[in-house]
This record gives sequence, structure tokens and C-alpha cells, in this order.
Amino acid sequence: METEGPTTPYRQIRALYDEETITVYQAYSASIAIPSVREQRLNASSDFLLGRMTWIKPSWCWMMYRSGYSTKDDRQAHILALKMKHDNFERLLSQAVLTHGALTEEEKAMPVRVQWDPERNPALVVLPYRNIQIGISRILSQTWAEEWIESIEDVTARALELKKTVEEEPDVTVDELVSRGLMPLERAYGLPEALMKKLGME
Repeated sequence: METEGPTTPYRQIRALYDEETITVYQAYSASIAIPSVREQRLNASSDFLLGRMTWIKPSWCWMMYRSGYSTKDDRQAHILALKMKHDNFERLLSQAVLTHGALTEEEKAMPVRVQWDPERNPALVVLPYRNIQIGISRILSQTWAEEWIESIEDVTARALELKKTVEEEPDVTVDELVSRGLMPLERAYGLPEALMKKLGME
């Protein structure tokens, strides 16, 4: 399985994005995901709890790892691709605290938490660098869910087809998976220098 080269920074945001938006991922139960896609609003279902910390991930493969390609359990049976405008994504990160283990009381009060998790390849093998995971607390949850998400797409079928493909074709490359539409073309995502420093990026 092909991976990225050795020059990838240890901490780097890699994501699918265009001139206007960046895509992040979450996994939900059917009772949350189906109404969310239908109404294009993440909290369309009463099962979505605004009072809980919710985590978003720009890494497609890390989402596959976390959800078992959507097969881990019913609570993660639907993978949603959520598009956010760049300014709102940066606004989110600007309110973040970088967490390391146990949280202080000050860190617990912050509206956003950031941690860096080991990146994975399409077969879920650990890679020697990390991608960002962003936790949104109840302080910002409603604003994020109702105002900062531009579109919601259910990409579960893609996740399941990726699982099938890497199991049946262990030598398939990332480029081949991208060309088949089973992997997004994730690129390094730039941020202002001060924000990069705040997030502990190299």
C-alpha cells in the first residue's frame, strides 16, 4: 500500500478542499445522519445532542479507522462529509486549545480542543506523522451545526467500497484509489503562521 513520502511534517493538516470550502468528516447513527442529509442541517434530529463534545476530522483515512469503514457499530454506521468555508474553519481553530492528556480547568472551559492523531493509510496502517482532530464543545456546537456547515453528504457507500477494495487488492496504490473515487485528494492545508504556532504545528 502506497503512503506519502518521508518529508511529510510530523503535524500537518491534510484535507480535501477547494477555493471556498474544506471537507471534514463525522460518523453518526442512521437516526442522526439521514435527517441531516435530507434537511442539510446536522441537528435536524433530536438525537443530535448539542450539549456534547463533537469531533471532526479532515482525514478520510483516520475517519475510516475510527469507524471501521462505517462497520464498527450502529452509532457510526453513516459517514458524513461536511463542507465548511475556510474562514469559519479558521475561526474554529482560532478558539482552540492544544490538549495533552489530562485537561486543566482552563482547557476544559475552551470552546474548541485540538489533538493530533496518528495518520493512517487506506488499509488503516499507522503512518509516522499526524493529522488534526478538532473537538467542538457545547459552547460552539449550535453555531457550528446551524451556521458553519455549507453542505452535508453521506459517503458511507464510498467507505464500504474502499474497505472491499483494500481487502481484495492489497497492492492498490493511493493514486489508483483517488482515480476510482474511493479516496479524496488530500493536500497540505495552509494556515496563518500564528495559528500554526498556536496549534503546535512545525
